[in-house]
Amino acid sequence: MLQNLRKALEGIVVCDFSWVGAGPIATNVLGQCGAEVIKIESKNRPDLLRTGGPFKDGIGEGLERSGYFANRNPNKKGIALDMSHPKARAVAVRLIKKSDIIINNFRVGQMEKWNLGWEDVKKINPRIIYVTMSLQGDSGPQKSYMGFGVNLNALCGLTARACFPGERPFGTGTNYTDHVMAPSHTLFGIMAALIDREKTGKGQTIAISQLKSAISMAPTSVMAYAANGDTLGPMGLGDSDAAPHGVYTTLGYRSWIAIAVFDENEWRALKKVMGNPVWAEEQRFSSMKDRKENEEELNEHIEEWTKTLYSDWLMNELLQNGVKAGIVNDARGAVEDEHLRKRGFWSYLDHPVVGNTLYNRAPIRLSKTPLRMESAAPLLGQHTTSVLTGMLDYTHEEVNSLVEEKVLI
Repeated sequence: MLQNLRKALEGIVVCDFSWVGAGPIATNVLGQCGAEVIKIESKNRPDLLRTGGPFKDGIGEGLERSGYFANRNPNKKGIALDMSHPKARAVAVRLIKKSDIIINNFRVGQMEKWNLGWEDVKKINPRIIYVTMSLQGDSGPQKSYMGFGVNLNALCGLTARACFPGERPFGTGTNYTDHVMAPSHTLFGIMAALIDREKTGKGQTIAISQLKSAISMAPTSVMAYAANGDTLGPMGLGDSDAAPHGVYTTLGYRSWIAIAVFDENEWRALKKVMGNPVWAEEQRFSSMKDRKENEEELNEHIEEWTKTLYSDWLMNELLQNGVKAGIVNDARGAVEDEHLRKRGFWSYLDHPVVGNTLYNRAPIRLSKTPLRMESAAPLLGQHTTSVLTGMLDYTHEEVNSLVEEKVLI
């Protein structure tokens, strides 16, 4: 029955020049919503993530064993097109004519070098939505700078607060901006532009500054400085509006639980679960202000209690009593999590090189047009012939000739 349901973006074609992080995550969601995403890369310039681990069986040879690349690129078709070749533009133009969206996250100016900037593309297809996702935007003194999520984490202020007082910042643990902020704002912009096109019949540009996207999702530090001239210091594992707020050892091997208390009702609930210990009734823990001032000692008391208990039991007990808590899962814990499995978050797709491979679905549920995971990440150039002959009206002889000339490589 599922196969007979409509897809939300069925009929939308995406010409996908994006690579590495934020761009492929955005087009991954478009693909799960039913858009036909055509990913463009080549052996001379493959997506960098093809060379990034983890690799199937720990073997990193070639371009087809990266789990990192696979996770970000399911539900896409891949064509091998060397854009540095003089004849490549003509192939790209045919695809652009058939597309609704064109997207890249190159540094500013790269598309223009191929004569595929907005001024060029709108003449080819005036209905197209033209998306750029440069690091710091398409104007300003640093518009041509390139970088990755680790650079953005630092530039937007996340890294500075992810440390303990007096110590070197340890960062966010992942390229947080790549995974959440930039793709989310990009998808919103695309949807708004598609709606506008329904009214006007014309496309437009969507220029995402990944830096501005990151800052807008982490405004506290900026607002504190703007309002009061304050520079907020390191957070460690804490939160300025919560106490206790941290990660605490539990019973077992490498086992922890995260607990967060934001108001007095939650504090009373936590005390109840702890059995109302005498120390918790002392004046220095009686209010949020007092608990923040004595946070180090508070955390020591909390951990003395948690380390005698199993994290799964403790999490359930705390949640049932209205206290925010969560097991500190590793990857295995997340994959085997009963709640996520019952909600169908994980999907297994057959990859032609690495076999049955785990993918996570986009965290969106649509009642009438469910998202689908239908195909594993493409091999480099896997769909070159089918896309060129089936969509772009090339003959097999023309495709063979382009292969021989190393346009398609």
